[in-house]
Amino acid sequence: MKCLYCGYLESKVVDSRPTDEGSCIRRRRECLSCGRRFTTYETVESVPLVVIKKDGSRQAFSRSKMLSGLVKACEKRPVTMSALEEICDEIEQKLSNSLEREIKSEQIGELVMEQLKQVDEVAYVRFASVYRQFKDIGTFMEELSKLIHTKPQ
Repeated sequence: MKCLYCGYLESKVVDSRPTDEGSCIRRRRECLSCGRRFTTYETVESVPLVVIKKDGSRQAFSRSKMLSGLVKACEKRPVTMSALEEICDEIEQKLSNSLEREIKSEQIGELVMEQLKQVDEVAYVRFASVYRQFKDIGTFMEELSKLIHTKPQ
């Protein structure tokens, strides 16, 4: 860290502690050249994730939108809110860990369906029917037959 007073490039950390919110770390440093002290703050840089919608438009990723869709799919089902929060956490973590900063909404939908299939099959079918926009009963039955054939016996 460059000294604010003399411009020397090396300093030592004298004290380090999290701020009140815990979102960054406050460090007291001492210049190894002039001996003067100064304070720096370290924060995690977060790059916003952009979702590319089906129509080609772009918007910032919204965890609350994803959670809202999950809540609707699981309405009147025995799925706890904490389970839905966990699904959101897992998907958000996968998206953050990917090197992509722009992701198609279809990919997010597939991740949601993958998680829902394991939690509640009825909620999965509900979500899939809206997400995949089933045109008729035939496409709906195809999805159901896939679900039945992939289900472990």
